[in-house]
Amino acid sequence: MKEIISQYAGYNLWANKRICDTVMSLSPAQLHHEIESSFTSIYNTLLHLWSVESVWWQRIKLVENPVWPGNGFEGSIAELTAALLHGSKQWHEWVEAATEAALYHEFIYRNTKREQYKQPAWQMLHHLFNHQTYHRGQLVTMLRQVGVSEVPATDLIVYWRKK
Repeated sequence: MKEIISQYAGYNLWANKRICDTVMSLSPAQLHHEIESSFTSIYNTLLHLWSVESVWWQRIKLVENPVWPGNGFEGSIAELTAALLHGSKQWHEWVEAATEAALYHEFIYRNTKREQYKQPAWQMLHHLFNHQTYHRGQLVTMLRQVGVSEVPATDLIVYWRKK
């Protein structure tokens, strides 16, 4: 289990870095251009990626009422991408240091509806990295819609080929 979760953590960091490098060159108009998707803009989708990594981090650390850092955040794209990449790196380091027992450890948390769940850490991590992949796919489409012609490949197989 450790090997596959470690691969996903490394992939998540790598793919987020590729997306973040790309969005750094966008204009404010491109970043905030309204696009019909799960979130209304590239900027808001990045906020969501950051917030989700942060909330799951807080949950695994047993914070009872996690704070969604993206709520009310009005920082620059540089600040936003730095925060997202910090979280992705934090997860990667946590997984690398985790024992098999830590990955199988069950923790209790509440979702946004205050429903309580108990799950092993590896399941949460698999969900988190899969969730991030889903929204990165949306970002690729959004980038094309705002005129970016050189969109980075973020497929898992591309990551494995570069390792």
